[in-house]
Formats: sequence, C-alpha cells, structure tokens
Amino acid sequence: MKDLSSGAEDLGASSGRARRPQKNNTRVRYRRPVAVPAGHAPVRTGVTAVEELFRRAEAFAKRNTVTVIAFFAALLTTLAVPVDRQYLGYFDLKTLTCLFCVLAVVCALRDINFFYMLARKVVRVFKNARMSVLALVYITFIGSMLIANDMALLTFLPLGYLVLHSTGKEKYMAFTFIMQNIAANLGGMLTPFGNPQNLYLYTRFSIPNGEFMTIMAPPFVLAVLMITACCLIFVKAEPLEVGDEEFSIDPKRTVLYLALFALAIAIVFRGIPYWIGLLVIPPVLLAADKKALREVDYPLLLTSVFFFIFSGNMGRIGAVRHFFSGLLDKNTLIFSAMSCQCISNVPSAILLSQFTNNYADLLRGVNVGGVGTLIASLASLITFREYVKHNPGKAKKYIGEFSAFNFSFLAVLLVFLSVL
Repeated sequence: MKDLSSGAEDLGASSGRARRPQKNNTRVRYRRPVAVPAGHAPVRTGVTAVEELFRRAEAFAKRNTVTVIAFFAALLTTLAVPVDRQYLGYFDLKTLTCLFCVLAVVCALRDINFFYMLARKVVRVFKNARMSVLALVYITFIGSMLIANDMALLTFLPLGYLVLHSTGKEKYMAFTFIMQNIAANLGGMLTPFGNPQNLYLYTRFSIPNGEFMTIMAPPFVLAVLMITACCLIFVKAEPLEVGDEEFSIDPKRTVLYLALFALAIAIVFRGIPYWIGLLVIPPVLLAADKKALREVDYPLLLTSVFFFIFSGNMGRIGAVRHFFSGLLDKNTLIFSAMSCQCISNVPSAILLSQFTNNYADLLRGVNVGGVGTLIASLASLITFREYVKHNPGKAKKYIGEFSAFNFSFLAVLLVFLSVL
C-alpha cells in the first residue's frame, strides 16, 4: 500500500507540477543534440507542419473531449440562430471571472502543497476509506451551500483525488467524484446563492427567505440521507495509512493565497464587484507564482463560453420555447427537471420562468434536475473533466457509473416530491 508521501510524488509527476524536492540517486544520461550546419534549417524527420498540427489537435481533443463537444453543439445552434448582438447577453461575466479566479488560486495553493497537507489531515483524522470518502462528500456538500456548487467542486475535487491517489485507493475515485458532484448539485439547492438558478429565480419571483428554505428543505434532507447511505454501502471501511514524515508549507504564501481565495469567495457572494478580482488576483499571482496562471484550466473556461452560446441559442429557438411552455401547463415539476437533462438547469430556469408562475415546483424541478445527464449541470461537466484528466481512458466507465447513480437519485427525488 502506498503511503501519502509516495502518492504526492506520483501526483507531481502525473500533473507536470513540481511538488517537493526529491532525492534521487539515479543518474540521468542526456543525449547531446546533433549539430546543424550553419545556414541550414533543422531537418524534420518525415513529419510535415500540417501533420504536426493535426497531431496536436487530436491530442487536445482527447484531453478536452467535453470542450470539443460543447464547441460543436454551440456551432450547430448558430445554424438556427445566426450570430447577432444578442449573443453578447449570453455570457455571464461574473461566472467566468469567478471560475478563472478560483482556478488560479486553487492552482497556487496546489503548488505549495496545501491540498496535500489537507489530504494528510483527512486521512489521519478519519483513518479509513469509508469515513474519509464520507468526509470529502460532506465537505463538498457544505461548500456548495456557501460558495456555489461549481466553486465547491473546483476547490474540493483536487482534495478528493489526493486522498485516494496517495493512499492507493483509486478504485473509489469514480464513486467519490460522482458523490461529490451529486452533493454539490443537491447541497446547493438549500440556499438562494448555492446554485446559479436559485439566485435567478429567487430574484425574479422575489421569494421570501423563509419560504425559499421551506420549499427546498424536504428534497435537501432526502438528498443528505441518500448520499450518506451510498457512501456507507459502496465504500468499505478499509484502513488508510499515511507516512510519518514531517511536512510543512510556506506560511507566508499560504496566508497570501488564502487571502486571495477569500477574495474570490467574496466575489461569489456578490460582496465585491467581480472586476476587482481581475484587478487583484492575476497581478498578485504574476508576482508570486507565474506557474499558477499557466496551470489554469483554460479549456474549462472555453467550455463555459460554448455552453453559454448553446444554452442562449436553444432559448431563442421558437419550437423549443413552445414545446416547453406546453409541457409546463401539465406538470411544472417533472418537465422542468426533464428540460435540465437537455439544456442544463440554469438555462432551463431562465427559459421556463417566462411561462409559469408556479415558482415552487419550478425551483424544485431545476434543482433536482441538476442530477441526471452530464449536461444537466455545468458542475457535472467540471467533475467529468477533472476525473478524465486524472484517469485517461476511463471516460466510458465513468459515464456509465455516473448515469446509474444520477438517474437513480433523480427518479427517487421526483417520486418523493410528486407524492409530497
């Protein structure tokens, strides 16, 4: 069984990031580069520039499958809705800014081994796989209520990876990521700012705080019970081991990066204008840790951009609008949840709110509808990308397990709410 220190070394090697200074007595031999005669360009060994471009494009597509799919989905919708000025209204600059700021700060914290330190503490406190996975899921659950579901996943998925990878429990990786994803989507439904669609509906219908909590409390409690039961059933109480080596992190950088993280969270809470984050976080990281800015998951930001275009165009297609308005008259709860499976929960909330005043069922529907397909929530796409990044070649297996758990949760919640 691997100890935590060896896992951290593996992580650094796999992610391309330097972790801790490592002693290695193995000699590495370097081949002297072949000299090129003066006046001659380097000779390409049978690979043309076009072939090299296609090779890089293919490699990018394999690493960023969701981004490529989102691009073509957005491109197809432009055939029905030609590009015009209304496209500018598709993009939520606050969301994109929050994504960038949180990603950058998380990369900086990762570079100083902050999550490695947290992973060690989780293992030492909870001691076995079952309780550690349960703790990771609960942390994500609580985080989604405070800092929104996608931000909670960006923050706590790396921690989940480190705990399992460093202790040799990769067999629970897919399950843990899926439970963290479900916890993020369903945990955020209790508060107006936990999910983006909540904030929109909360503002549009001027829902009182007490009524909002009353509407969402029953599915929230059921979700907690279901997630807890899954973790207790599907994860064995196998012991986890951690090395006894002394470990420390740079206190000054830790304080600085945690302050930047607090700033990013304040932006999420709308306590600070989002543009302040762009004025502060990139310059500070540029001076303190340039590598963190290079490590930002820019394809994820592109995925969000394409996702906004796809959703915005779907909402402007007349046939789509008429289809959903007719269904809402029959059952707002069921059909709002089903619409999320096709066009995601946030655009569903925006689109369907124009055709019904039954905000209670609409609110419940677009929240429980966040579980289901991969495109039911942006948070699910974030989780999928993070899993595939660490586990290349296992996408199909992950999607199968993801679908089984998500649709089971969706079915139970919809039956419960229908009876209620």
